Amino acid sequence: MKYCSKILLFIGYFIGITCMAQTNEKINLEELFESLSEELPEDIDLSELSEKWTYYLKNQIDLNKTDGTELIELQFIDPLLLQRLIEHRQVSGNFINVLEIQSIEGFNTRIVSLLLPFVKVGEASPFAGSKFNDVSHEFMLRYGRTLEKTKGYQIIDTTRSRYLGDPNRYAIRYRANLKDKIRLAINMEKDAGEPFFKDKQKLGFDFYGVSLFVKSIGPVRNLVFGDYALQFGQGLSMWNGLSFGKGGLVQNTARQGIGVKQYTSLNEVNFMRGITGTLQLQRFEITPYFSYQNIDANVADDIESRVIKTIAKSGLHRTATEQRYRNAAHQMTYGMNVLWRYNRFKIGVNFNQSQLDAIKLKGTGKRQQYDFEGDVLQNISLYTNYTFRNAHLFGEYASSLDGGSAMLLGSIVSLHPRLSTVVLARNYRKNYHTLYGQGFGESSNTSNEEGIYAGLTYQLARKLVWSSYIDLFSFPEAKFQADTGSVGADFFSQLSYIWYKKGQLALRYRNRLKQTNYIGEGQTESGLINSSKQQVRIEFQYKLNRIWTIRSRAEANLFQKEYEDNSLGYLFYQDVFWKPDVGKIQLNTRIAYFQADTYDNRIYAYENDVLYASGFGMYNMKGWRAYLNLRYRINHNLDIWTKYGIYYYPDKDTIGAGLDEISGNRKSEIKVQLRWQL
Repeated sequence: MKYCSKILLFIGYFIGITCMAQTNEKINLEELFESLSEELPEDIDLSELSEKWTYYLKNQIDLNKTDGTELIELQFIDPLLLQRLIEHRQVSGNFINVLEIQSIEGFNTRIVSLLLPFVKVGEASPFAGSKFNDVSHEFMLRYGRTLEKTKGYQIIDTTRSRYLGDPNRYAIRYRANLKDKIRLAINMEKDAGEPFFKDKQKLGFDFYGVSLFVKSIGPVRNLVFGDYALQFGQGLSMWNGLSFGKGGLVQNTARQGIGVKQYTSLNEVNFMRGITGTLQLQRFEITPYFSYQNIDANVADDIESRVIKTIAKSGLHRTATEQRYRNAAHQMTYGMNVLWRYNRFKIGVNFNQSQLDAIKLKGTGKRQQYDFEGDVLQNISLYTNYTFRNAHLFGEYASSLDGGSAMLLGSIVSLHPRLSTVVLARNYRKNYHTLYGQGFGESSNTSNEEGIYAGLTYQLARKLVWSSYIDLFSFPEAKFQADTGSVGADFFSQLSYIWYKKGQLALRYRNRLKQTNYIGEGQTESGLINSSKQQVRIEFQYKLNRIWTIRSRAEANLFQKEYEDNSLGYLFYQDVFWKPDVGKIQLNTRIAYFQADTYDNRIYAYENDVLYASGFGMYNMKGWRAYLNLRYRINHNLDIWTKYGIYYYPDKDTIGAGLDEISGNRKSEIKVQLRWQL
C-alpha cells in the first residue's frame, strides 16, 4: 500500500502540472531517440544519428525524388510504410503537399508528426547548385570537463592505478560536402583522464578518424576511403555503428540494412577502417570491403605465441593498464556482400573473415565457456525480405564456420488501415561467434539466446495511438549474473495523444521479468531467483506559443526480487525551451528530482546537450539534477553553445567509486562548443 500510494501521488502531481499548460512544430530529438531505444549507455556517442537528423532538418528530403534511401537513414520509417509511400507516388503521381502522407495507409499521427520536419515537396532553392552552394564546410571545436576533481587525478604514487592525463575533454570535427556527392569527415577526440601530447600519446588526441565518401562514379557508388560502417540484413553477421533494440516504435524491430555508410561517430569501436564501395550491375549490388585497424586488448606472450586474454571495447586509455591495452593487437577483416533485387524482393549473401595477429583465448568463467577462441573467424549469412500487399517478410540465417549459427525470422503485417503488427522469432546458438554482429535481442552479443517478440500499433482515433509489445526470451546456457540457463519476459504498452504541431501526452507501462543468481543463505533448486521491474511513466509536451515549449515527465518503478525487500525509484523533471523567431540566443533548461533506492531502480532519460553531443543521463540514488543549454549565434557563419549541468545528492558525503570517486555531494560539468560553417 505504501508504494501504491506513492505512485498515485506522483501521477496526481503530474496531472496537476499538465493542467497548468494553456495551449513543437519541429520534433525534439529526445522523442526520436527514446522511441528507438529505451536504455542506451550514459556515455554513448549519438552524433552518428543526430548529425544525420540535423542534416535532413536543414536539407529536407524531397518526397517526389527520393528512392527511399534517405528515409531509411531516419531510422523510424519501417519497410512496409516505406513501400507504401513509394507506391502512392507511383500510382497517384507526385506529391502536391507533404500533408498528403496522412492519406497513406499506416501513417498514423505519431509517424506523421515525426516525419514532417524532415521532408518537403517542391523544387530546391533557386540558389542550389550555384557556386555559393557547391561546397559547404563545417568546423567544430568542443571542450568539456567535470569541475570537481575525482580521486583518479589526486593520486601521486606512480605505482598505484591513477589517471595519467587531465580531466579536460576535447573534440574536433571537420566536414566538407561537395553537392552531397563527395563528403570528407575528420574527427579528433581526447577523453577525460587521457594524456594529451605526452607519455604514450605524443601525437595528442587519443582518437583520430578520417573518411572520404564518394556517392557515385559510374557503376560504383558509395565509395569510402578511411573509416566506414557496414549494415547488412538483420545485423546477425555484419552491423557497424549504432543499433537500436526494443522501443516505442515497435515496427522498427525489422532492420533495414543500408549497406555502406561513411563512419562519422566519435565512438572508438565497432567500425571498419580501410576501403569499400558498391558496384551496381543491373539487379546486383556487389560490395567488397577491406579493413585493417588496431584494437585494444590484454595481450601476453605465451611460450609458443602471443595470446589475447580479453578484447577491450571502452575506447578509454586513462590508466597505465588501459594504455597497455591500447592498440596492442591488430585485426584485418575482408569480405564481400552480394545483393539481388527484383521488384519487392531482395536476397543477399555476406561473407567475411577476420584475422587477428594473436590467438584469442576464451575466458574461464561459466558464461565464457562457449566464447570464440583462435585467430581466424569466418562468418557467412543469407538474408532476404519481401513485401507482398500488406505484409513485409524478413529474415537472416548466419553461421560462424567454427560451428555455431544464428537465425532470425519476422513479419510486419497491416491487418487494418489502423492496425499493424510485428512478429519476430530468433534463435542464436551458444557457439555462434561474430565480431561485428548486432542482432535484435535482449543481450548484446547475438549468441546464447532464443525468443519471440510480438508487437502492435493501433490508431484508436485520429490523435490517439496505442503501441504495445511482449518479448519472451530464454538463455539456454550461463550468462551475466546467471550461472545456469534462464528465462525472462518484457512487456511494454504506451498510449499517446498527439496534437499536430502542438505536442503530445503519453502514458507508458513496462514490466521486465528476469532470473538471476541467488546470493544468500540456503539454495534454490535452480540456483536462480525471479525478479521484476515495473515502470510507469506519464509525459506531457506542449508548444505554448511560437517561442516557448514545455516538457514534463514523471516516472516511477518498483523492483521486486525473491527473498529481498521491494525497492522504489522515481523521477520528476520539467524542461523549458525558449526559441524566439528573431534574435541570437536560444536556450533550454531542466530541473529534476529523483530517488532510486537501489541501483536496480536507476532511471535513464534523454538529456539535451550541445549540438551533436546529446545522450542519456542515469538518475540514481537520491538528489537533484539541473542543466542549462545556451546557444548564441555570433553571426551567420559562427555560433557557440554552452552547457552547465549539476547533480546534487544532499544525503551523500562522496559520489561515485574507485578512481571516479568525488569528495562531496555535488558533481557538475561544463561544455563549450564553437561551430563555424560556410
